[in-house]
Amino acid sequence: MEKMKPIAQSKKGSPSPPDKEPGMVRNPFEEFNSFMASTYPLPLDQIVQSTEAVMDQIRWGYEKLLEEEAKELVWMVQYNTIIKAYEIAEKYVKELDYSAEDIEDFCFALENTQKIPYLIPGPAGVYISALCNYAKEEEIVLKLSELKTEINLLGFRLPKEKRLRIDGDTGDFTGIGLEGGELFVEGNAKNWTGAGMRGGKILVKKNIGLHTGEWMMGGEIYVGGRIRGLGNIVEGKVYEREKLVYPGKAKYPNLYY
Repeated sequence: MEKMKPIAQSKKGSPSPPDKEPGMVRNPFEEFNSFMASTYPLPLDQIVQSTEAVMDQIRWGYEKLLEEEAKELVWMVQYNTIIKAYEIAEKYVKELDYSAEDIEDFCFALENTQKIPYLIPGPAGVYISALCNYAKEEEIVLKLSELKTEINLLGFRLPKEKRLRIDGDTGDFTGIGLEGGELFVEGNAKNWTGAGMRGGKILVKKNIGLHTGEWMMGGEIYVGGRIRGLGNIVEGKVYEREKLVYPGKAKYPNLYY
């Protein structure tokens, strides 16, 4: 009597393979065919596309401002022209849906992309200030230490309950017309800082230039380094290294005391 061959058993816990025709090997990937054939947009792709769309809108508003105001090469020393430029920036910024991170990306793109025609410190500062003032976030951080150009007019008209922190140096007219917000500069600030400010605080970690607090009508300026010169201050307080220097013994504007 012929002996029966033992039946091969699968390992414990392993499912028995389905019946196959002789000579056929099961393709372990066939169950994924339908999945691989279908393509779905990845969330990352959607995020990138959305970010690029926002940046295109922000750039468009900046270019419009340049078209209308860049021809005025001396407009920075004319306060009325600054107000006019800011109103134009407001008109475009109010219609945008953006975040604080988008503002920082725009600042970086000013020097690192060919999509933006050119960087002019004054109009760029006015436009960035408008973006900050109308941002949804109460606190905005701008890392500008890698920029070669020092931007003017950052923090213009910063309103109450807004905090703007700048990592790097700023140009002239930093925080002018401040309306109650808090502006912190990690580096140096140049001339006319805090001119015409009505309230709030400006903190400059390092040094500051001439005409500091010119026609300042309220608020406080704190300087961690040295003040090169004070302006004609109407009202407010200015500190140098925790020492109150205005009101104080400084009688001659723009001459160091």
